[in-house]
Amino acid sequence: MATSDSREVTIEATPEEILDVIADVESTPTWSPQYQSAEILEKGKDGRPKRVKMRVKTAGISPTSRSSTTPGQTDNVSWTLVSAGQLKAQDASYTLTPDGDKTKVKFDITIDLSVPMPGFILKRVMKGAMETPRPTGCASRC
Repeated sequence: MATSDSREVTIEATPEEILDVIADVESTPTWSPQYQSAEILEKGKDGRPKRVKMRVKTAGISPTSRSSTTPGQTDNVSWTLVSAGQLKAQDASYTLTPDGDKTKVKFDITIDLSVPMPGFILKRVMKGAMETPRPTGCASRC
């Protein structure tokens, strides 16, 4: 059964600056601790990541996943799981809304595990995903 969550934060940066940080896939492990590694497998026509491979470790689950992203958007970045060992599905997105000299960033995620997991552990997995949903690397680069 799929589980979803979302969170919204405001970042003192433009949407373009935030998109640049999100597109820097290889740096994701520096600002999101559950990511152990990340690499770009294919880029879109706009030069942004189209397919990526990431190794994630959360609450004892350490799947290697491949995701396809939606390059070319200016207010939304989303991805869909292509394959992973312990997940049936994962869909996530950042939606960026300008707010003066800041940007509201909404992070949405839905996961569907392929292995049974007690509810309290699943809540911990989702909490880990939600605690670092924003590109905090932006603070030093924006």
